[in-house]
Amino acid sequence: MINQYLKELEQDPYDPDEFVERMVRRSMQESQLKDDEFDPEMIHDIFTQAIQDLKVLQERQERKCSRLEQAVQEEEKQYGAKLSEIMDQHSHCVTVFSSLDERMSRCGGRALEVGEKLGAARAPRARAAAARDLLSHLANFLNPGPVLTDLFNDPNKLSEAADVIQKLYTIAQELPPDKFEVAKKKIEAKYDEIERNLIEEFVKAQNQGNLVKMKTIANIMTNFKGYSQCVDAFIETSQMNTLLGKDIFAAVLPLCKKNYTIISSVFPNPDQVMSKFVLNIFHLKLQKYIQTKLADKNDFEKYLRNLYDMYTSTQRVCEELVVAGLVAADGNTSAGDLRREALVSGAMAGATEGYSALETRRLKAVLANALGVYYSEKQHVKRQIQGGGFQELRRDLQAVIGTRANINIAQIENYGGETFLSEKLVQKMLNDAKMSFLRCKTLCTSNELPSTAVVLLDVVIQHLLIEHVDYALDLGLQSIPIAENKSPPQIYFFEIVNQTNKIVKMFGEHFQESVLPCLSSTSKQAECVQKKTVVMEQLENKLDAGLERAIAAVVGWVKLHLQTEQKKTDFRPEGDIDTIASPACLTVVSYLNTVTDKIYANLDGDNLNAVSLELAVRLHRVIYEHLQNFQFNSAGAMVAICDVREYRSALCGRGARSAPPPAHALFDALHALCNLLLVKPENLHQVCEGETLAELDQSILHNFIQLRSDYKSHKLSNFLKGLS
Repeated sequence: MINQYLKELEQDPYDPDEFVERMVRRSMQESQLKDDEFDPEMIHDIFTQAIQDLKVLQERQERKCSRLEQAVQEEEKQYGAKLSEIMDQHSHCVTVFSSLDERMSRCGGRALEVGEKLGAARAPRARAAAARDLLSHLANFLNPGPVLTDLFNDPNKLSEAADVIQKLYTIAQELPPDKFEVAKKKIEAKYDEIERNLIEEFVKAQNQGNLVKMKTIANIMTNFKGYSQCVDAFIETSQMNTLLGKDIFAAVLPLCKKNYTIISSVFPNPDQVMSKFVLNIFHLKLQKYIQTKLADKNDFEKYLRNLYDMYTSTQRVCEELVVAGLVAADGNTSAGDLRREALVSGAMAGATEGYSALETRRLKAVLANALGVYYSEKQHVKRQIQGGGFQELRRDLQAVIGTRANINIAQIENYGGETFLSEKLVQKMLNDAKMSFLRCKTLCTSNELPSTAVVLLDVVIQHLLIEHVDYALDLGLQSIPIAENKSPPQIYFFEIVNQTNKIVKMFGEHFQESVLPCLSSTSKQAECVQKKTVVMEQLENKLDAGLERAIAAVVGWVKLHLQTEQKKTDFRPEGDIDTIASPACLTVVSYLNTVTDKIYANLDGDNLNAVSLELAVRLHRVIYEHLQNFQFNSAGAMVAICDVREYRSALCGRGARSAPPPAHALFDALHALCNLLLVKPENLHQVCEGETLAELDQSILHNFIQLRSDYKSHKLSNFLKGLS
C-alpha cells in the first residue's frame, strides 16, 4: 500500500481532501456487509494502518531529502573551488595580454618611424628621377625636327604618354614665349594628338563594352582640357540609333537607367555626366521630335491635341526620372541635378508661345461650327430678334388686332413645337470646352492661366448660353400665343423651361469642374463668378417672362371660352337633367389637363410650386367672376358644383401631382360658396358660419346667395339677418 500512497501523493496537483475521500471509498468497499451495512471496526483498523504507513513513508522521504541535501552541498564546494581556479587563470591571462599589447604597440611605432624615414629618403630620389625623365622628354621637344621618342609613338604606351604630355603641357604654359615658342607649339600639338587618341580609344572601348578600359581613360582625361569632349563622345555614342520609335517617350527611362549604371562605373563625377546625358535627350532628341510633330499648324484641332500630348508626355517622362532619382524636383546645379521644369521648357522649345490665342480661336470655331450644324439640321436660319418693352407692346397690339380682324398680323409662329434646344449639342460643346480648359491649365504659365481662362469662359458663355439658350428663349417667348386667342393656345414654353434648367445645370457643373480650378486663389475668380451670375439672371428673367406669358395665355383663353361658350341655361335648366359638368367646363378642363400635364412633366421644385399655384389662383379668380354672371336654380347649382369639382381636379390634383395647399383652400372655398346655391333657406345661416366660409367677407356670401333664382321669391335676405 505504501507504493500506492506514494503514487497518489506525487500526483499534480495534489488534493488532501480528495486523497481522504478515496481512502474512505476503499475502506467502505472492504468493510461492506450484507444489506448495505459495514463493519466500523474494520474501517478503524484500515485508517489506523494507513496512518502508520504514511508515517513510515514520511520518515523514508525525510531520510532521502537529507541525503540529497548533503550531496548538493558537496557538489557546491567542488564547483566553488573550480570557479576560483578559473578566475585566477583569467586574471593571469589578462595580465599577459596587456603586456603583449604594450610590446606590440612599441614595435608598431618603431616600424612606422622607420617607414617614414625610408619614405622621406626615397621621395626626393623619386621626384628627382621623375624630373630627370621629364626634362629628358622636354629636351626632345626642344630639339629641332619631329619628336621620335618611342613613348609618344607606341600605341601601347598611350597612358604613360598621356601622363607625360599633360605635365609637359602644364610646364610649357610657364615658359617664356620668345625662346620656347616652337617647343610650346610642338607640345600643344602632341597634347591635342594624344587627347584625340584617348577619346578614340574611349569610344572603341565603349563599343566593345570594356568598362575597365573606359574607366582608366576617363580618369586620365579628367586632367585634360578635353574631358568634356570625352563625355560628349560617350553621350553621342550611347544615344546613337536610340529613341527612334513612334513613342520615343516610353524609351527614355530605360535608356537613362541603363546608361546610369555605366556612367557610375566609368566616370569619377557620375552626377554631372548623367545630368548632361539627360539634358542632351531633352534638348536634342525630344526637342527635334516635338518640332516635327508640331510642324503643321493648319489644323488647329490636331495641332493643339499634339501640343497637349507632347507636353504631358514630356512631363510624364520627367516625373519618371524624378521617381528614379535621375532628375531633381528642385534644382541643385552644384550637384549636377536638373529641374524638371527646365527640362520640359527645353524640350518644348517655345512651342507653347501663342497657345492662348490659338486655343481661343479653336474653341470659337468649334462651338460656332457645332451651332451651325445643329441649326442646319433643323433647317432653321437664325434671325436677329429685337427685344425690349416697345417690341413686346407692338407684338401684343398686332396680335390683338389680328385676332379681332381674323388676320395674322403679328406672325406668331410656334415652329411646330420645336424648342431649338439640344442637350446633346450642349454636352458636345461642353466637352470641347472642357478639353480647352484642361489644355489651358496644363500649357499656360501661372501668369497666363487666369486671363486665358476668362477669355475661354467668355467664348463658352457667348456661344452656349447667349447664341443657343438665350436665342431659344427669345424664340420661345415669341411663339407663346396671346391671351385673346379664340383657339386653345399651344404652349411649348414649359418644354423650353425644362431643357433650359438641364442645360444651366450642365453648365454649372462644367463651371465648377473645369473653370474654377483654373482661377482658384486669383483675382479673376470673382470676375468670372460675376459673369456667370449676370448671364444666369438674364436667362432667369426671360424664363419668368415666358412663364408669365404662358399662364396669361392659358387664363385668357379660359376666360374667353367661358364667356362665349357658357350658356345661361347651363345653370337654369328646365326639367330633370343628369347632374354633370357643363360642356364649356368639360372643354376647359380637357385643355387644362393637357396644360398641367406639361407643367408637371417639365417643371420641378420651386418652379413647379410657383407656376401651379399662380395658374390656380388666376383661374380661380376667372371662374369666381364668371359664376357671378349667372342665376342658378337647384339643378343649375348642382351643375356649378360639378364644374368647380372638375376645375379643382384639373388644377389642384391629388397625391404626387398636388398643387400647393393655398390652391386647394381657394377651390374648397369656391366649392362651399356653390353649396350656398343649393342648401335650403333655413340652413343658410348655419352653412355661412361653417368652418370653410366663416373667414370670408360677408359681402362675398351675400353676393353669391343673391345668384339663387329663388332669392327674391323666398325672401332669403330675411334668413341672413344677424349674420356677423
